[in-house]
Amino acid sequence: MSNFVVKRPWTGRIGALLGIMVMAVSLRAAVSVVPPLLGELRSELGFDAATIGLLAMLPPLIFAVFGLLTPALICRFGLEKVLVAAVGLAVVGQLVRAGSGHVWPFLGWSAVVMAGYGIGNVVLPPLVKKYFPDRVGVVTAGYVTLLAVGTAASPQLAVPVAGLTGWRVSIGLWASVSFLVLLPWAVQALRDRRVRRAAADAAADDAGRAPGAAVPGSAGAGSRGAAPAAAPRLVPWRSPVAWGLAIFLAGNSAQTYVYFTWLPPYLTGHGLDPATAGSALAYFAILGLPVSLLVPLWVPRMKNPIVAISLFALFWTIGHLGLYFSPMDGTWLWATSAGLGQGTFATALLMVNLRSRTTHGSAVLSGFSQGVGYAGAGIAPLFFGTIHDATGSWTWSFATLGVCLAVMMTGAVMINPKRYIEESAAAPVPDALPRST
Repeated sequence: MSNFVVKRPWTGRIGALLGIMVMAVSLRAAVSVVPPLLGELRSELGFDAATIGLLAMLPPLIFAVFGLLTPALICRFGLEKVLVAAVGLAVVGQLVRAGSGHVWPFLGWSAVVMAGYGIGNVVLPPLVKKYFPDRVGVVTAGYVTLLAVGTAASPQLAVPVAGLTGWRVSIGLWASVSFLVLLPWAVQALRDRRVRRAAADAAADDAGRAPGAAVPGSAGAGSRGAAPAAAPRLVPWRSPVAWGLAIFLAGNSAQTYVYFTWLPPYLTGHGLDPATAGSALAYFAILGLPVSLLVPLWVPRMKNPIVAISLFALFWTIGHLGLYFSPMDGTWLWATSAGLGQGTFATALLMVNLRSRTTHGSAVLSGFSQGVGYAGAGIAPLFFGTIHDATGSWTWSFATLGVCLAVMMTGAVMINPKRYIEESAAAPVPDALPRST
């Protein structure tokens, strides 16, 4: 997979740009639209504490599985086809689960939705690498910001829309946003096909005019027209960069999922009314917007990204300590600090492209880091709650957030040096077998 390079900055890439941005809006909306509606879902579908816990664990665990599987799908079918299949899964899953009449079909189709978006998580960074190698920072800033928009908008709209139309429409509505992803990619696919056809016709003309000459795109052609060599097989398990990014993402996402799962019940347990507690969570999510826009424009200029990561880790630390020691006094200050700490997630997505040289390397690094990272993050909300139930105190639960911070910073140290997955993950080429005599 070669990068898509043009002389003019955006020529021929508008469809890809729109497709990436719309996909980013839809990636988290289907996840965050459900929690505000759990009151209605509990009575109508039969949700209980166990199935709500399972619902909370589905996104990170399904993201983990499909994070690991997606690079192989990309190698087999290509980025664009895998993206279209992911969108199809997400659309079908959202529509069918909105019509579910019982908790278990709802959970099953939610898993289908998460599978589609788990694939989408992995596909977006290499798509940016392929179509915008000269604009990685700008495009990453755009799509990470819109990801935060979708995450914050869907829970805010969930209850008002449900009040007007019912919870089924409120949940199924976001399938239309996912469907819109297909339109710009259809335009881009048609354009890319015309470009390939024109290149093939030009090659045929050149071959006809000069039978002995090298055909552009063949092995004997010059470097500009040469077909890219087959991508080497990368084994991320042997790469310190891949492990570092996976560990970094695991520590970061664990903290985020704990907040999304436990911040409202934690605050209401200390006497805050449910509506205000829900607003505190929405405010925490919204604060991902400014840092998502800032990080891709700032961090690539830094020789040592760990400096920025340390600043965001400090914000996380202040938020954790403030909520533990004084949840009712300064609630919004602690939510602000923790919300700004979300810059670590934008940094993780950016580092996928900053620590890979090629589209193939970006896909492998994205899949491995998200697969392993989300698998580690998925158990954090469960531990946070079960530790509290076992001890009757939040002390050791909040101590797990300190462990998550330590894990995150360990990964940050590993990804700080400027090195690439292609340098350490390339599988060795086996020696040629001796010829038989």
